[in-house]
Amino acid sequence: MNLPRKVERQEDGALVIHWHDGHRSSYPLVPLRAACRCAHCEDEWTGARRLDPASIPADVRILAIRQVGRYGLQFDWSDGHGAGIYTYERLRDLCRCAACVPTPE
Repeated sequence: MNLPRKVERQEDGALVIHWHDGHRSSYPLVPLRAACRCAHCEDEWTGARRLDPASIPADVRILAIRQVGRYGLQFDWSDGHGAGIYTYERLRDLCRCAACVPTPE
């Protein structure tokens, strides 16, 4: 598993992860908040989304970041949410940079 070397919040609010393999991922906060898979945001049995992305404030911010074991991060969000755990594998999958999501030819 690829682990973060550094996790930082940028002035524009984006979350940036520098991975041990040298990759850098930047995550806009609204889509990152919408990707939460906790039981409040996603049905545990069916996988159906419970969170309406339209309910996420456009100015949502990360107030605190906690490491969870050696496998993920947990965020305290400005909208009052904080239950979700984002595994490192999931965070890497959420990266939408050109190297991770090549444009179709």
